[in-house]
Amino acid sequence: MAANTRASTSYSTGTTGNRISTSTRTGNRVSTSNRLVSTSNPFYTTGDYATTTSRPRTGARSAGRPSTARPRTGVSTLGIENQEIICAVSESRGISPTVGLAFVNLDTAEAVLSQICDSQTYVRTIHKLTVFNPTNILIVATASQPKSKLFSIIEDSLDDIGSNMTLLDRRYWAETTGIEYIQQLAFTEDVESIKTAVSGNYYAVCCFAAVLKYVELGMNKTFPMRSLRIKYEPSEGSMMIDLSTMHSLELVQNLHNAKSKDCLFGLLNETLTPMGSRLLRSNVLQPLTSSETLNTRYEALEELSTKEEMFFAVRQALKPFLDADKMLTQLILIPVQTTLGDIEQAINNVIMLKQFVNLIKPIFEALVGVRSPMLEEIRRLCATGNIEPVQALIDDVINEDTNYAKQPLDLRNQRTYAVKSGVNGLLDVARQTYHEAMTDAYSHMDDLADEHSLPIQKKFEQARQFYMRIKEEEFATKDIPAVFINVVRKKGWVECQTLNLAQRNQKIADSHTEVLNMSDKTVQELVENARQHMSVLFKICEGIAMLDMLSSFAQVVTSQDYVRPLISETLAIKGGRHPIREKIHNTKFIPNDVYATQQTRFQIITGCNMSGKSTYIRSITLMSVMAQVGCFVPAQYAALPIIRQLFARVSMDDNIEANVSTFAAEMRETAFILRNIDRNSMAIIDELGRGTSTRDGLAIAIAIAEALVKSRALVWFATHFRDLTQIMAERNGVVNMHLAVDMSEDSKMEMLYRISNGAEKGEHYGLKLARVVPLPPDVVEHAEHVSMTLEQQAKRKQGHSIAIVQARRRKLMLNLKEHLLQAKNSKMGEETLREWLQDLQKEFINQMLALDEEEGSDGHEAETTQNSNTGGATETEIEAQHQHITNPAIIDRELEQHLQDQAFRDSDGIEQVDATEVDPQSEKAMTMSDELLMDY
Repeated sequence: MAANTRASTSYSTGTTGNRISTSTRTGNRVSTSNRLVSTSNPFYTTGDYATTTSRPRTGARSAGRPSTARPRTGVSTLGIENQEIICAVSESRGISPTVGLAFVNLDTAEAVLSQICDSQTYVRTIHKLTVFNPTNILIVATASQPKSKLFSIIEDSLDDIGSNMTLLDRRYWAETTGIEYIQQLAFTEDVESIKTAVSGNYYAVCCFAAVLKYVELGMNKTFPMRSLRIKYEPSEGSMMIDLSTMHSLELVQNLHNAKSKDCLFGLLNETLTPMGSRLLRSNVLQPLTSSETLNTRYEALEELSTKEEMFFAVRQALKPFLDADKMLTQLILIPVQTTLGDIEQAINNVIMLKQFVNLIKPIFEALVGVRSPMLEEIRRLCATGNIEPVQALIDDVINEDTNYAKQPLDLRNQRTYAVKSGVNGLLDVARQTYHEAMTDAYSHMDDLADEHSLPIQKKFEQARQFYMRIKEEEFATKDIPAVFINVVRKKGWVECQTLNLAQRNQKIADSHTEVLNMSDKTVQELVENARQHMSVLFKICEGIAMLDMLSSFAQVVTSQDYVRPLISETLAIKGGRHPIREKIHNTKFIPNDVYATQQTRFQIITGCNMSGKSTYIRSITLMSVMAQVGCFVPAQYAALPIIRQLFARVSMDDNIEANVSTFAAEMRETAFILRNIDRNSMAIIDELGRGTSTRDGLAIAIAIAEALVKSRALVWFATHFRDLTQIMAERNGVVNMHLAVDMSEDSKMEMLYRISNGAEKGEHYGLKLARVVPLPPDVVEHAEHVSMTLEQQAKRKQGHSIAIVQARRRKLMLNLKEHLLQAKNSKMGEETLREWLQDLQKEFINQMLALDEEEGSDGHEAETTQNSNTGGATETEIEAQHQHITNPAIIDRELEQHLQDQAFRDSDGIEQVDATEVDPQSEKAMTMSDELLMDY
């Protein structure tokens, strides 16, 4: 992941009030807010780093001070909506650093704690920050002087993450304070489980204390008792995807058009609620790694996608939902100094709460007859008993016909008549005054229309209240009457008021204010009582978000013909398609098969330009992400392993801002991959080494390929280096594949877009494409002449090697072992298994005989040469043993002899398998494999 660098960044501690100040020449990302500079506020001192035992306060929130957090316009570069999220980060020091993180979302009243055992590159920490995309990152002030490695890495990633950084005094990172915050703010039923989860996670708890102290003292906002959704999120529960891979694979944003929906998130986002959309984005950026949870989601999705009546009922029930997360959060935060705007918002929130509660019952009814455990749990959350207490509180106070409205005038009327009549006598009088003022305003505008013979439209805006709108053409032959004031011409319309109307507007506003003040006490009592049930309401909200995401998947899979994937050790896809390309292209997408195991883990993909190499390898990663999100995949059949880390090196762009060339950028990203890749990873590498000279590029590509093979990760390596395919072909775990092209006609190249075995055999496809483009004929002819001369020189230097044949033998036998392991773990019937094993034996014998003939054609000059892979056996001994194992009669006789006392053992030390548990035919073949592996 290429990190952006800034020209300079300086941190200084001011002498007045020990204020932290920062400056940057480019970006100005590391800063403290200007409103947090009071010299009397000890919150921003940096001179004393002693940890205090400050206690959390659980007061109320101040609503008077505006936020100065980083502005977000609509959707950020990572596809997240406008939310204010504060994050605190701290670390231990050592070879394997432990990093604590705490995120508090001020819009949804949700806190997430996490503690990660990270690497020296802090890749998991940056991934977590990227997923949550906080507005502000808090770091211990001492980490900046001198700069710690974590501080420097976060600083370099600020522009990519889209966050600001604030230095915070060490005293506010106190574990005891964090525990007390959990004790006070978490829902009662969650306190003990959260305390158990964070037990021993010192750094995460300290970060929680710091972030809440910052929110309380720096932003003057606090949460009441039992009002915060707190959860501990372990790092090992999700796939790690770095920022560069997110961009390269277009997970949440299109590479060419940031506003386009042509990305994985846009493809899957058929959600109907803001809660469902947020959950989907989080899942796309950090897919699950729990096979049990994924299978639960698959069952729920399968039920939704196959039961048409249930699916449409669920979608219909989800449509009217507003953003319940934000509404519930606003209900639990009360302003210290109440303003008229706060009272209006409180009544709005109560009306939205009423609508939210009323919409839960249709969800419950839509899920009648569900069988999958996840849908059953969502239906249980939406049961009538969970919402009856809140429903009763609302029905006692709020009018039955009150509903949330989006139009300003309708919403004001709903607020005015929200509280039931009879609750407050003065409130009823104020409402009557409001009604009379509204009637007078309407009558006045009707009179004006009659008096001046004008078709007047009555309009209302929050700022200027009632006004009139008349088509401009009405005044083409006459002047605007003098009684009209505040005249504004806008797009063929004339907007105006009268002095009388302005006076009536003022009367309406005064009476509405009186109604709000009279309603406030009743509404606040309702909110206070409703807070006792917030835990249940938040859980219902989470259940609806999950249901929305699953129904979104159901909408996609039924319209695109997707299939339910299986979780297995082997990656096997039949008829796989690129989900995004399939959607945006008008032509039919050509599907391809994919098969990858430990013996085919490194697949070199060749093919001419525009043959579909990049699309093919990206489709594999996208299908893996979709499967681990819980969605079906675009294929006829799919079996996928659990991937814990995903890497992609596919970009060929220079990084001008960071002053990095194409080659330097790809080397930086590849170095990052090599430091972090392991057996549970998947990587796609596209056109590595093309940014430098051919010889150096090939050498680097070979070296990196060797390292990736040793990692035992699943890797797809697209390249134009033909020598790479030949050099790596004999390595265990390496296979050559290519995208087929029809070049049978001289003046035509037809891309077949179909994956085939072996390296690309088409000669000089680059020259053929140059002729088709076309380049000038004399240039192409000269290039062909040079190419043929170089090729003839290379052929004269080529020769066969017995060592290569021996390597192929070993590779063949390891492939046999892997096939037998798959047969052992398969669910094939006895007869099917027997036939499959017989076919496997015939194929193995034929391939070994073919290798014999190849070796014989090279002579026997190396008969006494030691083979390093045979435990010291001579070439003659290998030949004799080979004749022995390729005789079917000898094989059958010896397999029968060893059947009872010889159990299959993996060469890597897999424990013995009881012969009674294995089919006899499978046992024979496994015994043969054991002998082969011992000899080779």
